[in-house]
Amino acid sequence: MSIFGRDPKSSIFLGGGERVSGQEIRDQNVIAAQSIANIIKSSLGPLGLDKMLVDNIGEVTISNDGATILSLLEVEHPAGRIFVDLAQKQDKEVGDGTTSVVIIAAELLRRANELVKMKIHPTTIITGYRFACREACKFMMDQLSIKVDTLGRDALVNCAKTSMSSKIIGSDDDLFAPMAVDAMLAVKTTNNKGEIKYPVKAVNVLKAHGKSARESIFVKGYALNCTVASQAMKTRITNAKIACLDINLQKTRMAMGVQILIDDPSQLEDIRRRESDITLERIRKILAAGANVIFTTKGIDDLCLKEFIEAGAMAVRRCKKEDLRRIAKATGATLVASLANLEGEETFEATLLGTAEEVVQERISDDELILVKGTKVVNSSSIILRGANDNMLDEMERALHDTLSIIKRTLESGSVVPGGGAVETALNIYLENFATTLESREQLAMAEFAAALLIIPKTLAVNAAKDSTDLVAKLRSYHSAAQNAPAGDPKKVLTRYGLDLLKGEVRDNVTAGVLEPTVSKVKSLKSAFEAAVSLLRIDDAIQCAPDKQEERDPHGH
Repeated sequence: MSIFGRDPKSSIFLGGGERVSGQEIRDQNVIAAQSIANIIKSSLGPLGLDKMLVDNIGEVTISNDGATILSLLEVEHPAGRIFVDLAQKQDKEVGDGTTSVVIIAAELLRRANELVKMKIHPTTIITGYRFACREACKFMMDQLSIKVDTLGRDALVNCAKTSMSSKIIGSDDDLFAPMAVDAMLAVKTTNNKGEIKYPVKAVNVLKAHGKSARESIFVKGYALNCTVASQAMKTRITNAKIACLDINLQKTRMAMGVQILIDDPSQLEDIRRRESDITLERIRKILAAGANVIFTTKGIDDLCLKEFIEAGAMAVRRCKKEDLRRIAKATGATLVASLANLEGEETFEATLLGTAEEVVQERISDDELILVKGTKVVNSSSIILRGANDNMLDEMERALHDTLSIIKRTLESGSVVPGGGAVETALNIYLENFATTLESREQLAMAEFAAALLIIPKTLAVNAAKDSTDLVAKLRSYHSAAQNAPAGDPKKVLTRYGLDLLKGEVRDNVTAGVLEPTVSKVKSLKSAFEAAVSLLRIDDAIQCAPDKQEERDPHGH
């Protein structure tokens, strides 16, 4: 009986549970990983196709984003779930490259499984993979990455275009890429440690129906999809002092279950008057603190609107809480949920107000929007997307989020690598050569790691309906020549060569402007390696039997 074989006695103490071990569980994990990778394989790259997902209530999502597709799938197999988490982690950390990270991880796992079948111990494979991953990241940082400073603003626009190329807005990248770059540059902030940050959250993306995607606009300032509460109010206020409230400014009514017994009908009138005075007093306190723009998430009564109009203030009701949180952050205001202070009296301090240069209501296309411009603490910017229908707008928003994240990474890390399969092919050649210098068993694992990376250029070529074998062979010969050339040789430029999928040939992707941030590539390699290894370590799966429910007689006999 082999060491990995099944022990017939093992199920005795499991109480009817199931145990799968050895090669069997590895094969299951590989099948689960492959089937997930195959779902999103065809959506990789500029000529990838979209997926239509319909959930249990009939909601339709049409998407090209790996993380979105996987999060909507209901995956039963535990190994499959690891891959779904992997895509989401990549989406959180980098924002883009979710599809490729899953494809690489599945390929690494598949090749590792082949090695195990050749009687190489999983631990050896893991060591080899780890070594390969470390070397690959080092080589990428030292040899392949190019500093953004040497390429200027064009590099940012090109990174944005590369990220968009596989998405719905790829055909209009000449409009959206500069727009996304402007939006990100507008929200540049320096935190307390003196680091320069570009928060993606500070860019507000609004969706408006109608017109075409090319009529989307970029607005400096934070746009709110609300209007002023009354037509008599001012629609432009300069030097705005902004109060963000989470309070209902309607006439206060007695709470449910409160009973008041009165013996004189005139007291009833007093109670009613007091009810309306409570809210008016609150409003006067807020206005006395110097507020001239009031945003609230709840409603405002007509009676109270009069107060605001007389004070020349601007009041906006029914704002989204998420929007108010961001405005509060951008202007330095505090989102106030109640006016009560510690003594139990109601006060409103001037310190709770935020400041902005101007708050103005503008008509943009068919909608009235409120723009908060010149926010003091964090600059903010907004992009208003136009599109034909909801599905399209949602997909545009997802694509834009990916693009903004990529620009953020490029700006913060400051280096880029050529895209279009160039990095993967270069690493493939480098690791293969490096593997031959190792004298241990890890050599095999490292060679497999190198071969697994080629799945990206292959898939890119297949999705573009080109001959993948031919193109990948050409790419490899170029990269091999570049890495064997001595320093200063003109052949060194060949390391930048990647695929041109529209024409089906190989070209210099740096001059063609196909760039990706180095951080994104390094992160996706590391994440893919970790996911593959975590599944490779598994050699036994024990599933407990569900508790047996005693069947009760429905009639209670």
